[in-house]
Amino acid sequence: MSDPAIIHESAEISSTAVIGAGTLIWQHCIVMADVRIGADCKLAHNVFVERGVSIGNGVTIKDNVALYDGVLIEDDAFIGPNAVFTNVLTPRAFIQRKDEFAQTVVAHGASIGANATIVCGIRVGAYALIGAGAVVTHDVADHALVVGNPARTVGWVGRSGRKLDESLTCPELGERYEEYERGLRMVVSPDNSIEGNGESNDI
Repeated sequence: MSDPAIIHESAEISSTAVIGAGTLIWQHCIVMADVRIGADCKLAHNVFVERGVSIGNGVTIKDNVALYDGVLIEDDAFIGPNAVFTNVLTPRAFIQRKDEFAQTVVAHGASIGANATIVCGIRVGAYALIGAGAVVTHDVADHALVVGNPARTVGWVGRSGRKLDESLTCPELGERYEEYERGLRMVVSPDNSIEGNGESNDI
């Protein structure tokens, strides 16, 4: 049987939030109603998760991150400290725009660097790597390496996060990739076995 979730006494967790086994929730986190957090996740100090957000299994969310309604985090994603998410493109304090929330998806295995800003309504692709401080305003391809303001693709990374060489091979794991409609996908693993037609399973 899996270990139960560990929740720091200073965290505020809604009674209707669902927290998976083995998940760690640290100091001063707030998890609102109807949130779903998978198994074996780590929420560091001062993470805020708004009503209705869904977080997959094995996700790490570092300090001072706020996930607003409309954000969906898939399995094994990494969200760096102080990363910023939005959910309305034209916010006004005096106009209610809850019916205009735009969904943002951080796909399986993607990593978002410290202080990056993710503008709502986009998909960060599977195993993509968003550099620290990047401002992301458009969809990011699977395995893309994205940096800058506005963010731009400057290369490709494998599952390890290492930059791929010119033959789209990972120097660390030996995996080889090919282009497809969402970016790159792995086609040959180190033992030369052929992989399937993609790696991302959207929640």
